[in-house]
This record gives sequence, C-alpha cells and structure tokens, in this order.
Amino acid sequence: MRWTLAAFLVAFLFSTTAGAGENWPAFRGKDGTGTSDAKNLPTRFSDDRNVKWKIPIHGRGWSSPVVWGNQIWLTTATRNGKQMFAVCVDRDSGKIVHNIPLFANSKPRFCHPTNTYASPTCAIEPGQVYCHFGSYGTACVSTKTGKILWTRRDFVSDDFRGPASSPVIHNQLLFLTFDGVDFQFVVAINKMTGKNVWKMDRDIDYGTDNGDAKKAYGTPVVINAGGREQLISPAAMATIAYDPANGNEIWRVRHGGMNVAARPLFGHGLLYISAGSGNRHLIAVKPTGKGNITKSHIQWSTGKAVPRRSCQLLIGNLYFMMNDKGVASCLNAKTGKRHWQKRIGGKFWASPVYGDGKIYCFSDDGRIPVIRASDKYELLATNKLETGFNATAAIVGRALILRTKKHLYRIEK
Repeated sequence: MRWTLAAFLVAFLFSTTAGAGENWPAFRGKDGTGTSDAKNLPTRFSDDRNVKWKIPIHGRGWSSPVVWGNQIWLTTATRNGKQMFAVCVDRDSGKIVHNIPLFANSKPRFCHPTNTYASPTCAIEPGQVYCHFGSYGTACVSTKTGKILWTRRDFVSDDFRGPASSPVIHNQLLFLTFDGVDFQFVVAINKMTGKNVWKMDRDIDYGTDNGDAKKAYGTPVVINAGGREQLISPAAMATIAYDPANGNEIWRVRHGGMNVAARPLFGHGLLYISAGSGNRHLIAVKPTGKGNITKSHIQWSTGKAVPRRSCQLLIGNLYFMMNDKGVASCLNAKTGKRHWQKRIGGKFWASPVYGDGKIYCFSDDGRIPVIRASDKYELLATNKLETGFNATAAIVGRALILRTKKHLYRIEK
C-alpha cells in the first residue's frame, strides 16, 4: 500500500510538472507551426495587467525566444553589429542567467534599418543551444554552464540587408541556410562537433544576375511525405525538397519572387509555401514526385492578402494569415476558398501564434489583436504593450513569452 501511494504521488507530480514545463525549442515552436495545445492563456493584458515579469534586453535583435525547461534563450547584438550575444533568462523569475559575448566583428556589413544583426532564432535541446547570426557565425553553447562548445565562422554568403534564416535541429544534424546576394546554399553540420556533413549549392535559375533577386530569409522544415523524410527549404524563385541525410534533391517547385521568409506548413497531404514577393504568393503543393513538380503538383494558389514576411497558421481545416498591412484572413486549407477577410490596420511583420482556441497577432506599434480561431471572424480583444514587435512569441505552460523591441515579458493570468 505504501509503495502504491508513493508511486501514485510520483506519477502525479510528473504529470503536473510535465504540462507546466512544455518547451518551445525553435522558431515557431516544437514543430515549426506556431501552435500550442496550451489552455487558460490570458486574453487581455497590458503593461500593468497579467504581467508576471518584464525585463529589458540590451542591444537590438528580432530573434524569437526559445524555451527549454526553466530557461529562455534569445540573441541580441549592438546596433552597429560589432558585438553579438546570447542571453539566457530564468523562466520563473525573469532574471538574466547568462549574457554571453559570442562574436566580435570589426567591419560588419550593411544591415537594413528594418532588420537587425541578431534576427535568426536559436534552436535548443537538452544541454545545448545553437545560436546563429548568418555568415557572421554559429555557436553551440552549453545550457548548463554557458560555455561555448564550438563555433563556425567560415561560411561565406553576403545577406546584404542582414541575416534572418534560423537553424533547424534534426536527429544529429543542424541545418543552416544561406541565401545571400553572392552565394546561396544549404549546409548540414554535426550538431555535436560543428563539422560539415553535407553542403548543397542552390541550383536555381534566378533569371537575373541581380544578386538582390537571389536573396531569401527562409527557415526549412523537415516533413515525412511520400514515404520518406524531406527537408523543405524555401529560397528565392523556388522551394526545394532535399534528403536530410545527404542533401540530394528530391523535387522542386517554382513560385517566383525573392525575400521568402515564412516557414512552410504541412497538413492534409499538402505543403503550404508562402513565396514572398513571388507571382504565386501562396501555393498548396503535394510534396510527392521527383524533379520539377511545378506543373503537376500545385493544388491551389492565391495572391490575395498573403503576408510577405510573417508566417501563417494551419489549425485543423482552417488556414489563417495576417499580412504586412494588417489584413487578417481565414481560408479553407484544403481548397483555398476564403471564409473571411478583415482589415485591422497597422504593420504586422511578427508572426501570429495559436493557443487555447485563440490567435495572437503582434504589430509594429505594440498592438496585439486576439482573434478566435474560427471560420467566422471574431475579435476577442486588442491589447497594447509600450513598444512594438518584430519577434514571434513563444507559448509555454499557461504563459506567453513576448519579445518587444526593448523588453522580454512573461504574460500569464
């Protein structure tokens, strides 16, 4: 009887702490979708309501917070790009645990004022966090000690307006994407050693010698479709599916455009690709076949109210978007048919997130519209924080972890 009671208590404690310790390990969360199964998230909040803590983050960076256990990690840099840092924050107290100088740059390249030198989001797993700053450098850091375990600074690619593509962990590999104005390639490195496993140059007909038209900011996603794993990697003009193990190309689809930024979504047997400034802004593709599948595998496409910078949300049969100019919309994910469209107004570059039946959107001026995830439009609340957003939120437990242009917040009832 005593053993049974003890076993019950251990199981109970494990189950309760497991729910409270939900992780958000990469850009757009654990599966790259921006969604969470969290419940009881706050609908209304402000700087003096439902804020558990708020701390300033030095420097300037649009990288999104990632969370593992009781640690929140993000990157930042000086405004001139000469110093780059990793910052670790205690999830419970909001106190800074580590502030680690990672890279120093004597002559940083140009970065557009709307971007920063610390825009790529970290990827984290037990014991290690991977901090990426484009070709300025990638560092693997111990989450226990803050010690730098390895670095790479030898990849050459001029992002011209600043880096943005985030690293992706898959099994023993770390995928890095470089779509610059001069060189464009994808590389897989051993996450424990930092050494190359494979490197694949983009073999894309960009139709121009203008390097600016070859630039992109996409983050890949690994899916399982057609009976095999695929690394879906968006680029300027086209999206390519690689074999994650060796980098061999499986298929590609052409959509046109440059500055691709959104992470692809996968569901209902379809891959949803937002093509930036392409002539097919959003396409739904069957990720099967080999070679060029542009003419055979695109199921539907639309160019209406599609965001060029932020990611979208796939929730059941519904596909939600908030475009750069504050137009929200909901589509049928299987057909592309529009359920509703609503102009909210403002500038929205940060990606929306979903949890507890609600969609949270984040504007440049600090407004946070909260919309019910439904095929009928319903605005639940419009919140406001004192500075605006370019980073995507994280959802852990019952909390929203929000990075504004100056602060990091834990929002919770």
